[in-house]
Amino acid sequence: MSVQQGFNGHHLAAIDAAIGAAIAARSLPGAVYRLERGAAHAERAYGRLDFGPAAAPVTVGTVFDVASLTKVLVTAPAILLLHEAGQIDLEAPLLRYLPECAGGGKDAITVRQLLTHTSGLLAGLPAIPAWEGREAALLLASLERVTHVPGSVFRYSDINYILLGLIIERVAGMPLDAFAEQRIFAPLGMQDTGYRPLARGDGRTIAPTQRGAVDANAVLSKAQRGLAPGAVLQGHVHDPTVRRIGGVAGSAGVFSTARDVARFARMLLAGGELDGVRVLHPDSVRLLCTAQSPPGIAALRGMGMDIDSPFARRPRGRHYRLGSYGHTGFTGCILWIDPQSQSFYVFLSNRVYPDDRNSILPLYAELGTLSAEAVLSAQQ
Repeated sequence: MSVQQGFNGHHLAAIDAAIGAAIAARSLPGAVYRLERGAAHAERAYGRLDFGPAAAPVTVGTVFDVASLTKVLVTAPAILLLHEAGQIDLEAPLLRYLPECAGGGKDAITVRQLLTHTSGLLAGLPAIPAWEGREAALLLASLERVTHVPGSVFRYSDINYILLGLIIERVAGMPLDAFAEQRIFAPLGMQDTGYRPLARGDGRTIAPTQRGAVDANAVLSKAQRGLAPGAVLQGHVHDPTVRRIGGVAGSAGVFSTARDVARFARMLLAGGELDGVRVLHPDSVRLLCTAQSPPGIAALRGMGMDIDSPFARRPRGRHYRLGSYGHTGFTGCILWIDPQSQSFYVFLSNRVYPDDRNSILPLYAELGTLSAEAVLSAQQ
């Protein structure tokens, strides 16, 4: 592992061993791990892009589909940027921005409830009958009915963030990917991060995800119809709903590197600023990263970040305290940040290659615990 002085080498070796064991068990073909605290960092690439004997090795520059990290790298901060500008009221009803969503109990849903996954909406949009495009996604979302009174229950839902992405586009008057590039990625110097990476560069540096995710009856956007049934997804978003939408959505679709995700984390720890460039106001960082769930909700979420929901307990590990925060991605990704120790770790992998049946949840728990031990033991 590439290491600057400042971490306990015994714990870094244990991290190497844990990731290496998961690769040896074919739970994932490759990954990149990065740990930071202040000026100190440790970083290493593991394994290969796929399980083939001739597959290229993963490098620290390998680009990964970061799946639901999109929610905290793009969608939540974009909503907060528009809130800073007075263009979005976080307590306003969804219908102020998307009046098409009237009915089905959705009239009471607020922007805050979408951000904290307390809207009462289901987890995802239906796949059948076949559909395509943003307008179809909005129509399907507008037909959804809440299952619980908004604000009364936590349910992690991609529909929430698909709607938030559509709100951003409507309020900002530009596509979500353009807003993300102009207001988040470019100011932060996240040069390898964005939606639809094949439009920007060579797909051979991108970790592949699922094989055979596209079947003969799949509906794909015009930009993705070159995918043959049974092909490996490499540079095309893994999330099937976002593929139907066209590769850009508030719920998933971003590709990135561990070093770029680390720049975003560094900005949050610095109160919204990096290298002299302010991206978020400190109040927006607070809303993003501290508990903002409605009263009575046991699962604690910021307006984006996970703090203490059932999804947080493994990546937080045994030692990072309540008040640390982060998010995971279905493809095998973690960002976890601890403001108390001023540290964070990033783990990007393609555990969904060659299919999405591999579980690496035990590895998440190991990484959370070992990362904290590497930092905290070095502070003693």
